[in-house]
Amino acid sequence: MDISTVLGCILGCVVGGLVLAAYRLGVLYQLIHKTETKSPRHGGESVAEVLRAHGVKFLFTLCGGHISPILVACEKLGIRIVDTRHEATAVFAADTVARLSGTIGVAAVTAGPGLTNTVTAVKNAQMAESPLLLIGGAAATLLQGRGALQDIDQMSLFKPLCKFCASVRTVREIVPVVRKALAIAQSGTPGPVFVEFPIDTLYPYHLVAKETAVKNPPKGFMGKVVAWYMHNHLKNLFAGAWEDRDVSPLPVHIPLATDSQIQQCVELVSRAKKPVILLGSQATLPPTPVDEIRKALESLGIPCFLGGMARGMLGRDSPLHVRQNRRDALKEADLVLLAGTVCDFRLSYGRVLSRRSKIIAVNRDKSQLLKNSDMFWKPTVAVQGDAGSFLLSLSRGLKGYRCPEDWPQSLKDGDRTKEDGNRGKAAQKTERHLNPLHVLHRADALMAEDSIIVADGGDFVGSAAYIMRPRGPLRWLDPGAFGTLGVGGGFALGAKLCRPDAEVWIIYGDGSLGYSVAEFDTFTRHKTPVIALVGNDACWSQISREQVPILGSNVACGLAFTDYHVVADGYGGKGHLVGREDEDRLDDIIRSAQQASREGTATLLNVLIGKTNFRDGSISV
Repeated sequence: MDISTVLGCILGCVVGGLVLAAYRLGVLYQLIHKTETKSPRHGGESVAEVLRAHGVKFLFTLCGGHISPILVACEKLGIRIVDTRHEATAVFAADTVARLSGTIGVAAVTAGPGLTNTVTAVKNAQMAESPLLLIGGAAATLLQGRGALQDIDQMSLFKPLCKFCASVRTVREIVPVVRKALAIAQSGTPGPVFVEFPIDTLYPYHLVAKETAVKNPPKGFMGKVVAWYMHNHLKNLFAGAWEDRDVSPLPVHIPLATDSQIQQCVELVSRAKKPVILLGSQATLPPTPVDEIRKALESLGIPCFLGGMARGMLGRDSPLHVRQNRRDALKEADLVLLAGTVCDFRLSYGRVLSRRSKIIAVNRDKSQLLKNSDMFWKPTVAVQGDAGSFLLSLSRGLKGYRCPEDWPQSLKDGDRTKEDGNRGKAAQKTERHLNPLHVLHRADALMAEDSIIVADGGDFVGSAAYIMRPRGPLRWLDPGAFGTLGVGGGFALGAKLCRPDAEVWIIYGDGSLGYSVAEFDTFTRHKTPVIALVGNDACWSQISREQVPILGSNVACGLAFTDYHVVADGYGGKGHLVGREDEDRLDDIIRSAQQASREGTATLLNVLIGKTNFRDGSISV
C-alpha cells in the first residue's frame, strides 16, 4: 500500500470522525434548525400540549423545583393539578384514573427521593397492568453524574419496573418521546412508563443560559474549547424546540384472538355441561366497554367467579356470580375459562384445576398466560389476546347457546349455604368491641348503588371481600397481585375525581391506614369527600394469626386502639369513634357519614373490632 493510500485512509477517518462528532454535538442539526434565544417558552409547555391532546384530565404530583414548569403549563391548559402528601399516593391515584377512565394516568414527581418514593406504587401498577406515565425531574444534562442535588441513576432504577424508559436530552425530543411513551403504556399488556426530564429541558432559554454561563473560564486554548462546548450545548438544547410537531395520539396495539382460536373455543364450550368462567382484572381493560362484557356473560349463562377489578362485573345479586366454594366448583367443572386470570398463588399455582377439565386460557401477556403450566396444569387452548374482546367474540359464536341451568343453580345453592353461615358468624358477640363481620354486613347493606369500594388492608379487608358486594363493573378497587398496603388514599382520590357523584368507600385495616391517613388533608383541600371505614383491632391480625401459634410470639404485630378519628378531624375531615356501646346506633352513624360525604366532608369511622375465627387458614405469605 503506497503512502497516498494510507494518507487518504487517515484523512477519511478524520473527516468521518469530525462529521460524527458534529452530529452528536448537534452542530449539523443547528445548521438547519433555529435556536430562538429570545423565546419565553419552556419545555413544560410541550409536555402539557401532548398530555392535553391525549385526553389527560388530571396530573397527580408532589411539587418540586425540577418539575414546576410542567405543573404550571398543565394548569394553564386546563389539566387539573392534584397535589398529594406522598409521591406514592400520586402514583396510586394515577393508577386508579387509568383503571376507571380507560385512558392513561399521569403522575409527576421531583428528582431523586421524589422518584424513589414512587417505586412501590410503580411496581404495583406494573403487576396490576395499569397504563400510567410517571414523569420525573432530573439534574441538568451537563451535571448528571457530577454530584448535583438529588442526582442518582434513575433510569437503572425504573427499567425493571416500566415497559419503556427515556431520558429527554433536548427540548425538541419532548413531544415525540412523550407520545411514544403514552402509546407503549397502553399497548399490548398495559403498564407504567417513565420519562425523565433534566431540569434544563424544562425551563426557558434565558434562565438555562444564565445557569450554564461559564464564569471565569480557563485561559488559553482550553478555555476557548470549554466556552465553545458550553455555548454549543446550550444552543443544541433549544435548537428547533418550538417548531410545529404532531401531538396527537399514536396508534395503540391490542392483541386479539384469531378466528380459528375463537371457533375452537366455541366448539369446546358448546359441548360442556359444567363450564365455569374465572374473570380477572385484565377483562376490564379497554377497548371493550365493561357493560358489553357483562351482556356477553349474561347471554352465555355460565357461572362466573370474579376477581380483582372484575368484581362487580355482574352487579350485586346476579344468579351467575358465584362467590363461595371456588375450589369445589373447579374440581367438578368440565371446562374452565381463565379470562385474564393467572395461575399464580391465587389459584394455588394451577393445582386447583382438575386435570379432567378442558381449560381455555386467555391473556395478553404470554408469561402470565402460561404461568406454571409446566408444572401443575395444561391449557387445552391458550390464546394470547384481549380477554374482553374474546368474550364478546365467544358470545357471538355461541349465539343461542345457554349453559344448563341446573349447574349455576347448584353453585348458587352452595353460595347461599355458605353466606347464611357467614351471617350467623356476624351475629355472634366477640369477646370485646364489635364483630367485624357485623360491621361489614351493615356497611354493605347501607351503601349507595353508585358506591365504589377501595380495599386497603389485610384481615379486615379479606373479610370484606367475602361480604361486600360491588354494585356494578369497575366499582371495586384493590392493589392486585402485589398485595400492596397503602393504596387506599390514592385509589380513593382517583376514584372520587373520576366519579365525583359516586359514594367512595375505603375499607381500611388499622395497619394499612397508617400509610395514607395524611391524605385526609388532600381530600379536604381538593374537595374529594370519601368515607373511610377502619377496622381497628390494634393488631396486624393477618400476620399475628399465624405467627403466634407457629412461633409463639406476637412481636411486631401489636398496635394500639389509636384515635384515628381525631387525626381525620385535624386534617379537616370528620371522625367518629365507634365501639360496642354504639352497636344499636351503627346504622345511624353510617348514614351520618354518608350525609357528611354528600355535603362535602371526608369522613373516617374508627370502628373498634374484636377477634373472630372467620379468616382462620387464610394465607399471608
